[in-house]
Amino acid sequence: MIEIERVSKTYGRGDACVHALRDVSLRIEQGEFVAIMGPSGSGKSTLLHIIGCLDRPDGGAFRLDGTDLTRLSDDALAGVRNRMIGFVFQQFHLLPFADAVENVDLPLVYAGRSGGDTVAAARLADVGLAARASHRPSEMSGGEQQRVAIARALVNDPPVILADEPTGNLDTKSEAEIVALLEAMHRGGRTIVMVTHEPSIARHAGRIVRMRDGRIIADERTEPRDSGPLPPAPPLPPGAARAHAGRAMFRDHLRQALRAIATHPMRSVLSTLGILIGVAAVIAMLALGRGARQSIEARLASMGSNLLQIRPGGRRRGGVVLEAGTVTRFTLQDAEAIGRLPQIRRVAPSVTGRGQTVFGNRNWNTMIEGTGTEYEEIRAARPPVGRFFTPEEVRVREKVALVGATVVRELFEGADPIGAVIRINRINFRVIGILPEKGATGWRDQDDTIIIPITTAMYRLLGKDYVDAIFAEVADPGLMAEAEEAIRELVIRRHRLTGDTADSFQIRNMAEIQEALVATTRTMTWLLGSIAAISLLVGGIGIMNIMLVSVTERTREIGLRKAIGARGSDIMAQFVIESAVMTLSGGLAGVLCGIGTALLMARLAGWAVLVSTSAVALAVSFSVAVGLVFGIWPARRAAGLNPIEALRYE
Repeated sequence: MIEIERVSKTYGRGDACVHALRDVSLRIEQGEFVAIMGPSGSGKSTLLHIIGCLDRPDGGAFRLDGTDLTRLSDDALAGVRNRMIGFVFQQFHLLPFADAVENVDLPLVYAGRSGGDTVAAARLADVGLAARASHRPSEMSGGEQQRVAIARALVNDPPVILADEPTGNLDTKSEAEIVALLEAMHRGGRTIVMVTHEPSIARHAGRIVRMRDGRIIADERTEPRDSGPLPPAPPLPPGAARAHAGRAMFRDHLRQALRAIATHPMRSVLSTLGILIGVAAVIAMLALGRGARQSIEARLASMGSNLLQIRPGGRRRGGVVLEAGTVTRFTLQDAEAIGRLPQIRRVAPSVTGRGQTVFGNRNWNTMIEGTGTEYEEIRAARPPVGRFFTPEEVRVREKVALVGATVVRELFEGADPIGAVIRINRINFRVIGILPEKGATGWRDQDDTIIIPITTAMYRLLGKDYVDAIFAEVADPGLMAEAEEAIRELVIRRHRLTGDTADSFQIRNMAEIQEALVATTRTMTWLLGSIAAISLLVGGIGIMNIMLVSVTERTREIGLRKAIGARGSDIMAQFVIESAVMTLSGGLAGVLCGIGTALLMARLAGWAVLVSTSAVALAVSFSVAVGLVFGIWPARRAAGLNPIEALRYE
């Protein structure tokens, strides 16, 4: 069963070099019970570790059941440990957060045969611990813990059992129980190799190998015992082993990851806190940015689309700046001429002024704007209540008015304004409509206004024979530049402007202003999102640090898992899953906090916020990606640990 030929093993280099094994040769037949004895430093534990594929020899050959294991990969050796070898350690090496059944079931997990703890429970019954199956190691005596370790060694029906000082930490009664179990396994046909210091324990073996200074100095055979081969375990159906292993491995890795997280709740909470804050910040900042953008777009839409605003401009003469309109004043005829240009769809001339408005015993000073009927479409001013004035009302200078939401609130105190008569600068006007709400832009409240027919404003209320501005809606966005140039040429020609007076008016492209505001909002959204993403990145670094600490704290656990058959990919998967679970938990909690923060900002500060599913999905996906990326390094570090060095870690 076991063949060792001229095996040597050296630790350290130079003056610190220790020759643990020196050309050791040993042959152990199937079914033998061999005890290896010797003083500390004799090399007996090193020999046992090489037989158990926990360590590699520097030279020589090692065969197990006729297979040369010297040059096998680490994953292949993990498979040999899982299928062929059962370990019984002096320190028990049980997982503290798992109960007895889960500890015994662990080798089956890495064999892809975990079957609902049925086999593990049966093995516990074989060692007399059926009643303690749900107890954790901290709730058991030393003898009971060692029996759990023996049940774990037997759960995969391995042909070889390796016991390293199995009674070293036990009292006399527990010692006798463990020795009896080893003898029972021997009678069942298993090959047992036991390392011990105690002659009384070694006498139970059929053969005693003595070592000193890395060499075998004696090989004594006592009275042989009867033994028979073990019946082979029934194989899984073809193809079923791989599929079943995949399902079991992920399920059990996930379960163990949750257990490990729950074992250190404070550390886990602190780990996820950085992710939680980062995700919440991403969602809240993106919600704030999108809300601001939507609000700006809504207000820009209220200004109208494809809009040009023509206004008289100031002009410098010598050292004196002349008032706007001193050189060029626009008239209603100018507006009509601009409206006839082929690039223009609609025009709306405008005059403005302040007026004292009175209704009943309340009064309010507000902005008065006179305009034409096209204003309703150009400036998106279709009244939700009432109507706009008609061309006939403009022609006859009718005293009708549309009032903004602020004026309604200040004058009417909840009463219906439609049909009411108000006085503007002592002139009676009949209210025919309420303007749509547009909100405040900078220092100006766009809802604090009253709109009346332009002819009424010019000749009855404000006393102007000119217009303050002309709004022109271009037929197509692609004609904006062409329309602007056509208007400029028309105004210069109509007002006979030359040389130094050609720049005495302004044409403002409202589309360019809209684009600039939207671009600014987009930039601010990305800026806020980037700042939040940095906090999420910092949270990921925190996860990585905690996972690195976890690898250090759980070094012996990692060594145990590798000793019973876990491959490097298994260890890596478990730690990556732990990291992903923590970041996903933090991400989901961060989603709730982020949405709550956004709603709180909207309620307390009055800011416009818009939480989108894409922002939530982005934040959660990014958090999981952070967990996976930052969990890979600690996982690789854990997967690369040498099993025997990990088991010895203090």
